[in-house]
Amino acid sequence: MFGILCATVEEIAALRARLDVDAEPERHGPTRVWRGRFGVEPLVLAQAGIGKVNAAAAATLLLSVFDATRLIFCGVAGGLDPELPVGAVLLADRMAIHDYGVMVGGRLTSTASGLVPLGAPELKALSPVPAAVRETLRRLAEVLAPQLEAPVRVGGIVTADYFLNCAETREALHAQFAAQAIDMESGAVNQVAQAWDAPLYVIRTLSDLAGAESHLTYPQMAQMAAHNSALCVLDLLALLAADA
Repeated sequence: MFGILCATVEEIAALRARLDVDAEPERHGPTRVWRGRFGVEPLVLAQAGIGKVNAAAAATLLLSVFDATRLIFCGVAGGLDPELPVGAVLLADRMAIHDYGVMVGGRLTSTASGLVPLGAPELKALSPVPAAVRETLRRLAEVLAPQLEAPVRVGGIVTADYFLNCAETREALHAQFAAQAIDMESGAVNQVAQAWDAPLYVIRTLSDLAGAESHLTYPQMAQMAAHNSALCVLDLLALLAADA
């Protein structure tokens, strides 16, 4: 059973337009879930809402109530790497939540999410996905490259509960974690997927270069980015179905 998640209205619209799902969703608290199929494989599609809490709740719902065995999270993200343009597709092979930790002297020291922060080692690198997931993402990148005009990269994503509109912070996060993008959900879904021992595949299209002008470029590019990510999901589903 595939469990597919996204956060926003633009993202769910792009996915529903391309997937064979029911016309009306089931409602589970704040989460809307559509049942459907990809070929002979059943799937569920959920609009989680924005942020770590919504994403973690929706992922848990798909795993526990709908018995999803594989999760896909797709949508938009802010770019951290100045070499990647708006529209580039990022397949996450490393992830972490970076706004979790201990605050001392006006400075946040990030630690791995879920640990007691006091005494925990500082978070200095993103956590790699399992080798099998990374290999699938590598194959997906090869499939996508000739289809998309924008670059396709396998890289790292940091997650935080804020919209990044600061060039200074963007540069610092890129330098600290060697991350290519920032979003508000992937790290939380990854934490849930790890707890359930379920593979997670994250596809993000850059809607802006997370800096001082992000609030201007994001509304213009979000629909395009959601469209690109939804197209990528179809190719990922095809790969996973062929491997089953």
